[in-house]
Amino acid sequence: MNADAHSQFAAKVELAAAAAAPANLIYELPSLVERLDLGALFPAKQPLEVELGCGDATFLARCAKLHPELNFIGVERLLGRIRKLDRKGRRAGLTNLRGVRIECAYFLEHLLPPNSATALHVYFPDPWPKKKHLKKRLVNERFPALAHGALAPGGFVYLRTDDEDYFSQMARVFAANPAFRLVETPPKLASLLTDFETDFNAGGVRTLRAAYQRD
Repeated sequence: MNADAHSQFAAKVELAAAAAAPANLIYELPSLVERLDLGALFPAKQPLEVELGCGDATFLARCAKLHPELNFIGVERLLGRIRKLDRKGRRAGLTNLRGVRIECAYFLEHLLPPNSATALHVYFPDPWPKKKHLKKRLVNERFPALAHGALAPGGFVYLRTDDEDYFSQMARVFAANPAFRLVETPPKLASLLTDFETDFNAGGVRTLRAAYQRD
């Protein structure tokens, strides 16, 4: 196959994939007080992974494409970012990806069904560096208990940040919860970078990462 034919074939594959995706990957919440009906989100019942704060969905769209045997939800408050998830997912023809526009902490505590996720991804959350704002951090003293309630037995929390103080807090709150144990981040997962991570690494800023498995 020559270069022109290969390009035409690739374009046809991309168009076919985009046509297979739902018209909109942004899930409009029917209620802010009732738990999600995961069966209404995805065409196939599969293990679920959730990214709390999915940015422009660079990481999550790649994950969903690499793992069609899993379902993925990206949670993001900013409309522009959740629209990027929608565009990237539909362009790639992903039927196993959905976006929810809402605050991550609220989603985790009030909307995600208990024991429904096999993994939670929290990558480069706002560090809120000022002392008076520390209480706004997503990964705080309450987070491990909320994560434990959302995860299926044996599920994982994967964390990444570039902020050393925040990383210390993450380690401290999980070490204080006996329901979690520290584990290694799988190399293949670590190789999938977020949009922020790519920029940070290019500027010489290293990624601090940790992973925890619930009982």
